[in-house]
Amino acid sequence: MKTMKQYPLQEPDNTLIVEENYNDVASLDQFDEKDYPLKRETYELIGIGMEIHRHLGNGFTEIVYKDALQEEFNRRKIHYDREMKYEIEYKGIILPHHYFADFVVENKIILEVKAQHGVHEEAVPQVLNYLAASKLQVGLILNFGEGSLKFKRVIFTRKKAESF
Repeated sequence: MKTMKQYPLQEPDNTLIVEENYNDVASLDQFDEKDYPLKRETYELIGIGMEIHRHLGNGFTEIVYKDALQEEFNRRKIHYDREMKYEIEYKGIILPHHYFADFVVENKIILEVKAQHGVHEEAVPQVLNYLAASKLQVGLILNFGEGSLKFKRVIFTRKKAESF
């Protein structure tokens, strides 16, 4: 089952697209890079998540799955930063609150790890905050908390930013 939702944001030229696919990633081939930026890279991350889920199953805490992801990234020589800190600037000052993304993969993709029943809707705004703070376009939520791996891909386009 695949669903795509498009959300207009408060700024009219920005768009958030959330794509869910709970059963297979093979249908990803029907989309091009324009519709799905970093399609191959996110496909690879989903595959890594599926492999980890096959070996560990569900029931562990998030930290265990993060450790397994880190191990797989190291084995495959995939560049990543774990617990990447993003500060928020406002009118020339850094605000006291900041965000920590679980992983930033290849300096391109925010990867958020969950280990709960259902990828709850509040995970999408969380990833959106990370994308806004990082200025990245693609986020991926992997949820290891069910009988099979669940994921959501979040694509944030900034049309105004692309014009200069």
